[in-house]
Amino acid sequence: MNILMLSSTFPYPPSRGGTEIRTFNLLKYLQQRHEVTLITQRHAGISDAEVEELQNWVSQLIIFPLPPEPDRKAGIAGMLSKVGRFANSVIKATPPNVLYRYSLAVQAWVDACVKAGKCDVITCEHSVNEIYVRPEFRTSVRTVVDVHSSIYGWIRNHLEMGASQNALRDRLYLSLLLARYEKRYTAKFSNIVVTTEDDQQQFLQLCPDSQIQVVSNGVDLNLFPYRSVDPGGRGLIFVGAMDAIHNIEAAQFFALEVLPVLQQRYPDATFRIVGAQPTPKILKLGERPGVIVTGAVPSIVEYLHQATVCVVPLRTGYGIKNKTLEAMAAGTPVVGSDRGLEGLAVDGADVPLRALRANQVQEYVEAITRLFENARLREELSQNARSLIEQKYTWERAGELYEQVLLGRLD
Repeated sequence: MNILMLSSTFPYPPSRGGTEIRTFNLLKYLQQRHEVTLITQRHAGISDAEVEELQNWVSQLIIFPLPPEPDRKAGIAGMLSKVGRFANSVIKATPPNVLYRYSLAVQAWVDACVKAGKCDVITCEHSVNEIYVRPEFRTSVRTVVDVHSSIYGWIRNHLEMGASQNALRDRLYLSLLLARYEKRYTAKFSNIVVTTEDDQQQFLQLCPDSQIQVVSNGVDLNLFPYRSVDPGGRGLIFVGAMDAIHNIEAAQFFALEVLPVLQQRYPDATFRIVGAQPTPKILKLGERPGVIVTGAVPSIVEYLHQATVCVVPLRTGYGIKNKTLEAMAAGTPVVGSDRGLEGLAVDGADVPLRALRANQVQEYVEAITRLFENARLREELSQNARSLIEQKYTWERAGELYEQVLLGRLD
């Protein structure tokens, strides 16, 4: 099968963020059995060495430059520019971040490829790439969009949780644009792929006649081996890209609201915030007692192995979380929110206990206290979580399911 994969996000190294990790691991699996041509866009932070390494994982690598972001002018001119971009988005029923990435050169390449019959299936890795797929493509090739997460659901959740950086703008997008956008673009595709059942239900409400399959994320078990020993102690860890809004909000919530209460019981409790590109808000947290901001580290799994408990205190964001899967694979007991544990069967009737759930401050304090005080409970969560990952959440398993979608066998 000849696969044309579209990813405006450069998917290497597979450690920059969730989009990169998912895209790279799916193409890595598919390349073993099929011919994969990857079209991607390069920004200034991509090195020549990274380009050369990515070429080893695809049959053909086609790279285009990423267009510059819109000029952020100040004053009245800037305000008029923003209004113009918003109006253009509403008229075209397409979000600004999709429009600014659009490349006529990429479109011409895709059109020529389809016209020449050089691909059997087109996959869009993340919904921002849907713009290159014309509705008429479905008559000659299978078209698949790997959504990653619903933009409508993501924005709505941020507004509901009071975590939006620009609430007025996002309310306008939600009411005038996003539902219409997701309903329009999904109608173009043979299949829609999402990562959780929550997202599946979200899209079924918008497009009830669509073929929507769930293909969860996975873990590379070689990169995240199971821990050899329980370190004990009072060490907490939170992992993620520390320039992402949802991670910043989660780290602030835990460091400012949960940790001080926990430290009343355990003055020696520490909270490590591990992840690249910490913003000034994250760095500021490092000034608080017991909070350590590491920035990027050579090995995430080593820090997970050294932690007593991994917390995933996310309050916003749809989709399955790589950080949760990786902690569970490493054997670090997890305390997470409903958002942090989304898509995972970790508790409830007839389900082995694989993580502890918490959403409010006191729930976190009590859950973490249980784990600090009970080595047997830590071991139970550790073993059950690792078993779950091995059974259902490897990239091999995700690749198998994704391949079946591309072949048209999961319709």
